[in-house]
Amino acid sequence: MQNHWLASLDAEDQARLKPHLQPHAFERGQVVHEAGAASEAVWFPTRGAISLLTLVERRAVETAVIGAEGLVGATCGPLNGGAMTRAVAQTDGLASCIEAGAFSEALAESPRLREAIARHTEMLFAQVQQIAACNAEHRLEERFARWLLMLQDRVESPTLHLTQQSVADMLAVRRATVSEVSALLEERGLIRRKRGAIEIVDRPELERASCDCYRAINQVMEQLETGGNA
Repeated sequence: MQNHWLASLDAEDQARLKPHLQPHAFERGQVVHEAGAASEAVWFPTRGAISLLTLVERRAVETAVIGAEGLVGATCGPLNGGAMTRAVAQTDGLASCIEAGAFSEALAESPRLREAIARHTEMLFAQVQQIAACNAEHRLEERFARWLLMLQDRVESPTLHLTQQSVADMLAVRRATVSEVSALLEERGLIRRKRGAIEIVDRPELERASCDCYRAINQVMEQLETGGNA
């Protein structure tokens, strides 16, 4: 598998980055970078998903999820600032990584690379804004469906290895509430609950059960991949 953001670069920029890229495996629950800290590396997932969490008092709420379509850490170390979010692996996976300093040097050398990172940042901000609105306005059943769809898009498997507690943490609700909502979706034949996992059984119906935020986020991502404006 490949990282789509890296694959979208022209040959010159790919050659600029390739000597510095190193493969890294990550495990579910692994902290890729902490909020407030400078990122030591930029991660380009090739398999799996990494969530960005915003810390609110003692809770961490998911505000974005990134898979093979993007990268994690480029708004931190390369720009000499601190991360606004905590990045945590949502699943097991693989990534290509580059040290923040090397990526910063590549950005300084290539206007096209800066344009590509700007498009990605625009997509990321759009996702964060859409999810913030979704969390504030939509019913939990719709939000849960949207979240499952976004995660499956990145895992590319109908079976998502999740616990009810991890879902509750991402959606900022009680574990019992997740149990109730997942039971409703299971009764409708959209998902099947397993020990430590959720299987998506009827994706078309799950998309219909989701709010419009899922489609809005995908539209921005498609524009990113084609180089259009969001």
